[in-house]
Amino acid sequence: MATPVTTPGPSREASVSKVLSVSALRKSYGDTVAVDGVSFDVGHGEIVGLLGPNGAGKTTTINMLLGVLEPTSGSIRIEEVDLARQRSQALERTNFAAVYSPLPGNLTVAQNLRIFGLIYGVKSLSARISELLEQFDLVRFRDTRCGVLSSGEQTRVALAKAMLNRPHLLLLDEPTASLDPSTARDIRGRIRDFAAQGHGGVLWTSHNMYEVEEVCHRVLFLSRGKVLLEGDPRTLPREHGRASLEELFIAVAREPLALGRA
Repeated sequence: MATPVTTPGPSREASVSKVLSVSALRKSYGDTVAVDGVSFDVGHGEIVGLLGPNGAGKTTTINMLLGVLEPTSGSIRIEEVDLARQRSQALERTNFAAVYSPLPGNLTVAQNLRIFGLIYGVKSLSARISELLEQFDLVRFRDTRCGVLSSGEQTRVALAKAMLNRPHLLLLDEPTASLDPSTARDIRGRIRDFAAQGHGGVLWTSHNMYEVEEVCHRVLFLSRGKVLLEGDPRTLPREHGRASLEELFIAVAREPLALGRA
């Protein structure tokens, strides 16, 4: 699936410093290895796609980055802060959004943002909430319970929550799944704007290869818990004899061993 000529790839003028450094990360459950020695980094101003078929280890990796799961071995550093040793200091620089992790539906938009803002210790919280309501076009929903919002509206609230603490590392797991094309385009634009500011980096999982080509500066293909391929999403398929990123994704899912030897 080729990127339309009217949609240029993302540009990046960012520091080479790393917002995230992952080294030899491994997670096993007895004899079952979910993540097997993964190493990668994300720079400031960079959007990195973490791709792969279901069961490849993407969500397990993100849960380790969030401190939800403890790695079996390996290290995670967020702006040189070791997550294992300085958990609070590392996680205060991080935030997360996913369509499968909605905010409490019985609370209003403002109540949700206030509670999470208190959890993150956001300074001048009322002003920050007002700023985010404007930024994500949520002012009219301030006093609406999140459970009655549409999927697109709930996604915008989740992203507003994810921006509350001005994160340096933003983790997005399928952020536009189930959204209509117009809303998904709006969400992609907001994430690109966040990265373009250069203060933080984004790790993004998606099964939408058009979206990945449009948004990501670099992609990592996971297969069976390992990084199989890495590169620019607009040139990587040709490097492996595939016409599109979607074709490459299918090949990773069906014949990872052949690609790994290439």
